[in-house]
Amino acid sequence: MSTKEVFGAPCWVSLMARDLETAQRFYAAVTGWRFRRARLGDAFSVAELDGVPVAGIGALASDLGVAVAWTPYFAVDDADTAVDRIRERTGTIAVGPVSFASGGRAALVADPDGAVFGIWQGSVSAHWRVGKGPAPAWLELRTRNAFDAAIFYGAVLEWASGRPGCCEVSYEEDQVVLRQGGEPVARLNSGPVELASYSPHTRPRWHVHFRVPALRPAIEAAVAMGGRTVSDIASNAAERWVALRDPDGALFTLTTSLAADPA
Repeated sequence: MSTKEVFGAPCWVSLMARDLETAQRFYAAVTGWRFRRARLGDAFSVAELDGVPVAGIGALASDLGVAVAWTPYFAVDDADTAVDRIRERTGTIAVGPVSFASGGRAALVADPDGAVFGIWQGSVSAHWRVGKGPAPAWLELRTRNAFDAAIFYGAVLEWASGRPGCCEVSYEEDQVVLRQGGEPVARLNSGPVELASYSPHTRPRWHVHFRVPALRPAIEAAVAMGGRTVSDIASNAAERWVALRDPDGALFTLTTSLAADPA
């Protein structure tokens, strides 16, 4: 699948960890993922579930001097053009664009409020799509003003541009909802954040929701492996979820359907 088919849409998520083996052991115990070496080198691995790619983990946080965190990447046609748009709109370029021997170009950037995300120019997996299969159930931007954020991301990633294949944007129940091919893939939420905060829990950020078959065993595995919960279990008519930190402090949410896990 080419980036033109998914341009502007999330195309991958990656954890910037301090220690690759420790992160692999934790997420294998909590989510059931298996890992294989990535083509990008020894510092990278790809998590798979039932043989299908889910996410990437790279031992990069110490090298780049950044917080341990899950980061979404969005597909673009041209990384240089996207970086120029980010700069023009007072975003920040942390790394790149960098070219990889395996093909593709990437940059690690931040929006004007400091939420970190990545851009990717190159081929993307035909088996990976938010909301379907083993890919994340949701991506969520927690930010100061979702409407302002949507304007920034829309300009950078050509959301709602009218270009064939672009992502659609709508405002629903106090959220900005991003759709790819009519299916929701991300939500942008306004809320209390601290723009100058050094805490990943309170500063603007992209947040990843992963599916698991059942919450209780996953929570128990996370705690046993050095993680901890940072919220109570919450639910709606269809799902239950809980937010956690891994042993390095990276935030993520586990979610399951009530039909699969009614307990």
